[in-house]
Amino acid sequence: MAVTAGGVAVATSGDDGAASHQYTQEQADAATKAALEATGGGTANSVETDNENGATYEVEVTKPDGTTVDVRLDDKYQIVVIEGDGDSGGN
Repeated sequence: MAVTAGGVAVATSGDDGAASHQYTQEQADAATKAALEATGGGTANSVETDNENGATYEVEVTKPDGTTVDVRLDDKYQIVVIEGDGDSGGN
């Protein structure tokens, strides 16, 4: 099951399991907003809690140019790093 919030599907099962979805709807919305601002728009595909590179949240975003990136944010929704999603070579 997925819940759509402001255009982002917030997964409630699957992905990396329940441990990757420990956030409130307000936190997911704030992370999504910050990620979309950082990428200049696009579509947020998913939100997860994350601990890579010192991040708290990871938002997968398909940018307006069609590339997909993972935007990692700290607990104050500041950008930690933006990385190409997977090994597809996109940034």
